[in-house]
Amino acid sequence: MIWSLRALFATIFVVMVYATANASLQCNILQIPGPVLGHPWFTATLFDAYCGFTTFYAWVFYKEKSVAAKIIWLILVMLLGNLAMSAYMLILLFKLPTNATADKLLLRG
Repeated sequence: MIWSLRALFATIFVVMVYATANASLQCNILQIPGPVLGHPWFTATLFDAYCGFTTFYAWVFYKEKSVAAKIIWLILVMLLGNLAMSAYMLILLFKLPTNATADKLLLRG
């Protein structure tokens, strides 16, 4: 299971780096056209993303013991989204032995 999760989150990380780099090379994020910003689906997508980030962060908040780590991961997740989330998962997954069970990943250690 651990190897499968490592592969999944490594793939997500690589895809997000590629998508972000590709978009960044094509245009500045601060130059999003006005009609896009005001579109209801753009707004819904942002709400969906940030609700998902917050849901994931609730688990990170539970999992992390230090206040500093909680604050740093909050900032990273809210600024980098799925890129930070996949990095967080990879850090945890590579700390575990390959025969670890889900409770070792999900519960506080």
